[in-house]
Amino acid sequence: MTDNPIQISVLIPLYNEEESLPELSEWIERVMIENQFSYEILFVDDGSKDQSWNVIRELSAVNPHIRGFRFVRNYGKTAALQTGFQAATGEVLITMDADLQDSPDEIPALYRMIREEKFDLVSGWKKKRYDPITKTIPTKIFNAATRSISGVSLHDFNCGLKAYRKEVVKNITIYGEMHRYIPVIAKWNGFAKIGEKVVQHRARKYGYTKFGLERFIFGFLDLLSIAFVNKFGRRPMHLFGSLGTLMFFLGSVIAMWLIGSKIYKIYISHEVYRNVTENPLFFLALVSIMVGSQLFLAGFLGELFVKQSISKTGDYVVSDTVGN
Repeated sequence: MTDNPIQISVLIPLYNEEESLPELSEWIERVMIENQFSYEILFVDDGSKDQSWNVIRELSAVNPHIRGFRFVRNYGKTAALQTGFQAATGEVLITMDADLQDSPDEIPALYRMIREEKFDLVSGWKKKRYDPITKTIPTKIFNAATRSISGVSLHDFNCGLKAYRKEVVKNITIYGEMHRYIPVIAKWNGFAKIGEKVVQHRARKYGYTKFGLERFIFGFLDLLSIAFVNKFGRRPMHLFGSLGTLMFFLGSVIAMWLIGSKIYKIYISHEVYRNVTENPLFFLALVSIMVGSQLFLAGFLGELFVKQSISKTGDYVVSDTVGN
């Protein structure tokens, strides 16, 4: 590895992509040499069951710029990206998929947008896609919903080709299946200058897609989770306490009004109940008071957990590494 500062780290998560790795690494190397970039390539093998890891070892033996990380099992793309974020040393980080559908020729332009135009993050937009309609239509719906909820104006949140300023990836944490929402997480963590670039989408050359339609369902649930955690993760009392107080107050007002009506013989029109407890509204009021009290208590306990929480790292087990 060169002693010069590394300009670009190319991070590639992969799962069962043995056929494409030699061609992809050669393509990236050619682009880097042509543009005289100092670089490193980080392959994160997400528990592949084919010969992907052996291919990475062979590539690293030939090219010292290549580093590899292998998971003991399939953790998912988010885990692979988070591991690469922690290991990357370049001033600009480029993420791309391993299936050759992302073109390394886009790297120089993405790099310049980060370094010269001072973007925190640049997301690729595959404006013209080579995917079946069963994938493109759900993708459009998914992107529209994400834009509406997050306030981040991107056309293609799920594009794997993205560029990041180093400070961004070192100061965000992703987990679960939240790799689709890295721009959202970055914005909510203060990295608000987010750009977009139309990039080439190539037809898959080897293998088959590893993702199904269920990712859109899980993705939407992840978006709701991110929105909740971002807004109330550090202040749970603001949500649970507010709801609890409101329900407790409404329940108490209704109960006192019913009891007062009985005491002073003031009833609502057509009131036929002899006893307060015979009115269903009274039990609804009691339920509201109890639920309100529980929500308030949940908010209070949540505040205690937040105060005592300790951030955890190293949740993903790397079984082997190769390269410097």
